[in-house]
Amino acid sequence: MSKEYVDQEIEKIIKDKGLKYPLNLAMAATWVAGNHKGTNLKILELKKVCSLTDFFVIASASNLIQAQAIAEEIYFQAKKYDYTCKSREGLQNSDWILLDFGDIIVHIFLEASRDFYDLDRLWGAAASLPIPQHYYSSGETPSIDPLKGDDAKKYF
Repeated sequence: MSKEYVDQEIEKIIKDKGLKYPLNLAMAATWVAGNHKGTNLKILELKKVCSLTDFFVIASASNLIQAQAIAEEIYFQAKKYDYTCKSREGLQNSDWILLDFGDIIVHIFLEASRDFYDLDRLWGAAASLPIPQHYYSSGETPSIDPLKGDDAKKYF
């Protein structure tokens, strides 16, 4: 997936008039997690449950490198749009990475740890927002069709 594609998709979400801040940032973070092969994506709306934050974005990663990549891309994309990350925790050898943007908090767990900490149950009173299916590893369409003509030779 190219940097240009990621930037273009994040810009669409951030600037979507139907998604006001902080929901736009929560959706952008979710898109990044899904397109970096994060699984079990969830957005919890906490506005009516607590005053700590408006949204939790929760994702699982299969390994530490993947979790770090998701966290770094979310941080980078948010920073591009002048959203300040107040705290980044667990980036070094942790099974739980937390990015605190104030109005949203992003939690990236290693798969085994997600069940242990069980934020889904802990914050069970919070509404879970729908996540568009195309947020899950949509990726770009390949520019070469391996089944057509001479391009097939270049593909392999």
